[in-house]
Amino acid sequence: MNLPERKAYWFPAKRYGWGWGPPSCWQGWAVMAAFAMLVLLGALRVLPRWGQAAFLIYSLLLCMLLMAVCRAKGEPPRWRWGDKSR
Repeated sequence: MNLPERKAYWFPAKRYGWGWGPPSCWQGWAVMAAFAMLVLLGALRVLPRWGQAAFLIYSLLLCMLLMAVCRAKGEPPRWRWGDKSR
């Protein structure tokens, strides 16, 4: 008898609240590292050259991209109230 395979999520759901917690595999950590590097790169390149408004727009676009990856590779988001078994 074969058991159904559990889908491996890169970003597990948080125990409390809505959203995702820290990554659970190397792919998720690679996404987070790339996000951090891109924010740092923007702070070093975009901020001095085009100013705060351009850096804010750049950062918001990066955050939207990160949210899209979390939604695609993470557990389905819903409001959670902790472990129900306690």
